[in-house]
Amino acid sequence: MNRGMLTALLSIMLAQGLKIPLHYIKKKEWKPDLFFSTGGMPSSHSAGVSSLATFIALRRGTSTIDFALSTVFGLIVMYDAQGIRRQTGELTLKVNSLDELVTKAHEHEPVTFEQNQPKKLKEMLGHQPEEVLGGALFGVITGSLGYLISKNSDKKRSIFGK
Repeated sequence: MNRGMLTALLSIMLAQGLKIPLHYIKKKEWKPDLFFSTGGMPSSHSAGVSSLATFIALRRGTSTIDFALSTVFGLIVMYDAQGIRRQTGELTLKVNSLDELVTKAHEHEPVTFEQNQPKKLKEMLGHQPEEVLGGALFGVITGSLGYLISKNSDKKRSIFGK
């Protein structure tokens, strides 16, 4: 498998796994399902794109088209993670609280209305800017480690003639 892609995917998985102990430290609540959720610290989106851009910068250089593409698309992903997706999450919080507001508004005036209970919308979709930055820094670290590991394995292959 492409080592840059492997580094980015591993960075995403590690960032997702890191959300569990960080949440526990902050909230004293053990939630292993955070591994499969969006949002939270660190941003796995930012970690993935930053690790890929870092790996490419170290492997091929910063003047290559590969680095330019990974950086520009990475910045778009990070902007989206903390901008549009975060706003969607905040809007979802308001939508989820509408049922409670409607109930309170009609407590004094009974209204006959049959309502199917919709599923509550997922509220944690996007990232705070510090979560994006945390993911980006984590990605730079994992991208650098991925590069160093691949560089060492390349040296061993050339020594042994593989």
